[in-house]
Amino acid sequence: LEPAADKVAAERLAADALRDFQFFRSRIDTKDKLQLFEKSVDQAFAELENTGVLEKIQHAYDEGNQNEIDVHPVGNPAESVRVQVPRVLLIEAKAGLKSRLEETLGAGPFADRVFAWVEPKLSGTLEIDRDGTDRAKREAVAKTPTQFVRYARGDVLSEANVPVSENGLVLLHREHDEFLHQRETRQRVARTLAMLGLFAAMFALSGFYIHLHHRQVLDNLGNVAALLGLSAGTVVLCMLSSNNAWQAEIVPLLVFAMTVAIAFDEDLALLLAAEVALVVVVGLGWGLSTYVTLAAAAAALVFWMGRIRSRSKLIYVGLWAGAVATLTQIGSSLLEERSLDAQLLYEAGRTGVWTLLAGFLMTGLLPFVERWFGVLTDLSLLEIGDVAHPLLQELVRRAPGTYNHSINVASLAESAAQAIGARGLLVRVGAYFHDIGKMLKPAYFVENQGKENRHESLVPAMSTLIIIAHVKEGVELARQYNLPQPIVDLIGEHHGTTLVEYFYHRAAERSQADPHGEEVDEQSYRYPGPKPRTRESAVLMLADAVESASRTLTEPTPARIGHLVHELAMKRLLDGQFDECGLTLEELGIVEQSLVKSLTAVYHGRVKYPDQRTAS
Repeated sequence: LEPAADKVAAERLAADALRDFQFFRSRIDTKDKLQLFEKSVDQAFAELENTGVLEKIQHAYDEGNQNEIDVHPVGNPAESVRVQVPRVLLIEAKAGLKSRLEETLGAGPFADRVFAWVEPKLSGTLEIDRDGTDRAKREAVAKTPTQFVRYARGDVLSEANVPVSENGLVLLHREHDEFLHQRETRQRVARTLAMLGLFAAMFALSGFYIHLHHRQVLDNLGNVAALLGLSAGTVVLCMLSSNNAWQAEIVPLLVFAMTVAIAFDEDLALLLAAEVALVVVVGLGWGLSTYVTLAAAAAALVFWMGRIRSRSKLIYVGLWAGAVATLTQIGSSLLEERSLDAQLLYEAGRTGVWTLLAGFLMTGLLPFVERWFGVLTDLSLLEIGDVAHPLLQELVRRAPGTYNHSINVASLAESAAQAIGARGLLVRVGAYFHDIGKMLKPAYFVENQGKENRHESLVPAMSTLIIIAHVKEGVELARQYNLPQPIVDLIGEHHGTTLVEYFYHRAAERSQADPHGEEVDEQSYRYPGPKPRTRESAVLMLADAVESASRTLTEPTPARIGHLVHELAMKRLLDGQFDECGLTLEELGIVEQSLVKSLTAVYHGRVKYPDQRTAS
């Protein structure tokens, strides 16, 4: 049945099409009728050709007018025509075309059949010109006159306990700027001078403090320039980062505080961070609570930093300091009678996040700070002091006795340095490398000698040159292996300008035994220096001398060890070796006690049990 039904439907369609064709042909079967038909169709389509057809609106309400559009040929915006959007929408365009066909062809089946043939073929011919739209917007804005809104004295610009919108915030800023502008010139000048006077007095007091307690900073013009540049740069960055929705002015301040603490001193970092925070707060016209929050966050970071022995420590410090900053901002805001609402919690939480971010940021900046200021953190010292360091491996291979001596000196020196509050880790790592110059001629140093003593065949002057040279050669090796400058300084200063006594006395004996011998010049038998310039270098010098001398004790009892340590310390003190390092007599006594304690532990005697026999 289905094939028969399809056949019937097909025959019916064919019959309808034939009937339509014959009907259409009868309406244009003469030349005059055909010309009239063409003219009528052209008139009906003329409006569509002029205005085009729009399938749907291609711009949002906030992008332009939804009722009118300008239509122009492609590439020729000068010939634009403004039309009503409903007129060119596809559905309206079809209705208008049908109406115009009925007007020109006459209402009836002929116009209906022409429209039915044309209607499926109609589609959109208009595309939005984005560039032209943007250009029109700019031109419209340029032509729009400025609108003024007047506020009388006493008008409320922002109601209390109501969140301020972005436009409201702009209005408040403009009101404040206008208030400052309307001040008398004398008032503005007086306020500016007062601020400058405050800043000048503040920095003068800082300079006086640095002169008293951190004189080494002022002795280096590079350090002074770096501090001034960092301070000024931090103020600028704080100002810039505060003028946006993020309000991240705390980040550059905290990075500045951590940088100064690492490169110089924690006390100096606290002082300068407090001053920079004050400059920022006063300059921006903020309140006391903001200053308290900034200062508390900086103080928490500096206090908890301490020695940096892992990269994660700065992150943990940032986390704890962030908690302090958050609680401080909440507390100081409540003291200013702000309500504990969601906005305050959001602001305090944002401050805590910025503080944590400062810790993350400093973790990445740490290597650059160390290189720029020539400082060493404990983290870098741990990396350098690894026994797998190529230079230490070479020392083990060439001069195992010297390596063993260096390890012993490192243990003694670290404990002594920590006892006086110096950097024990720096002294320990410096002790590992202090005698690396000996690896070039290891057999000439007693800890590496076998039965043969090569100095027996040399004159004392030549032996002295070989012994002294290990300091210079050690410095050169350290620089070849790119060791940091503080380590290089320890290598170069660990003998100071001390006398090579053994060979000096041998030379003096020879000179006295020879009737024609010349007087021995003591200066020729001294190390070239420089003398120790830090407490760490002085501790290393004394630990090195004590460790070597203690090996000569036949019965290293605590009393003999104490006498030896004191004698060596006094000899170097009276020789002026500690004149430039800032080591006090009290600290020297503490160092002596620490060395005696450590050496006594090394050389302690075993308890002999009754049934124990001496090994043969």
